[in-house]
Amino acid sequence: MTCIFRAALIAFGLMAVLALTATAGERDFRMSAPADLIESGFLKYLLPRFSLKTQTRIELVVPGAEAEAALGGDGIPVFEGLDRTWRFLALSDGHPGVSRFTDWITSDICQRTITAFEMDGTQAFTLPRAEVAETATLDFDGDAAAGRGIARTQCGRCHATSEQDRMNSIGSTPSFFVLRSLPDWEDRFAVFYVLNPHPSFTQVAEVTPPFPIDRPPPIVPLDMTLADLEAIIAYVAGLDPADLGAPLRHQ
Repeated sequence: MTCIFRAALIAFGLMAVLALTATAGERDFRMSAPADLIESGFLKYLLPRFSLKTQTRIELVVPGAEAEAALGGDGIPVFEGLDRTWRFLALSDGHPGVSRFTDWITSDICQRTITAFEMDGTQAFTLPRAEVAETATLDFDGDAAAGRGIARTQCGRCHATSEQDRMNSIGSTPSFFVLRSLPDWEDRFAVFYVLNPHPSFTQVAEVTPPFPIDRPPPIVPLDMTLADLEAIIAYVAGLDPADLGAPLRHQ
């Protein structure tokens, strides 16, 4: 009887290990990065801190190789150094590891980690600056008037999207005016559906995969098209950014 119990216990433990391994594997992802950034030693310093916190392994690959994320010239600006601005781009919609890394790399903790890295005793990377000249010339093709209504219907359940809705939003979520203050506001709106908590309840036609049958959305789904999203971005572009009175630090 004791041998049977011991065998069952070992089998249960093995199943638990396999389950944990499978879960961790689902979080792991590949990220492409140019050789000069890899050779600087910065990613060898930065990425293990994320992996230690989240138990998510990131495999670095060369640009052009199959990957779920990328550091390069496209996406959200995350740091500056080596004579360029480095941007992070999620290439796999709804990937749990990529979504978590997207939140982490713009957090205060990661920003402090970025600025603490030194090469030959000198700070090597800084936080991205607002790209005023670039954003001033952007042309938005969406219907801003339609975007106001779509934003109120689709986003107004959580965010204040206009002056009239300031008292009807969830207090823990930033208003569109605050989001408009961020230097990378357009990037954040353009890919909002991969930024937590949106993937769990958002469907963008012909972009996001359907919800898993065993994991339905926790709230009434947010359904929209790319045209709807373009209209919302055009509407937000015309909003006056919130005056927060000091340089903005955000997550």
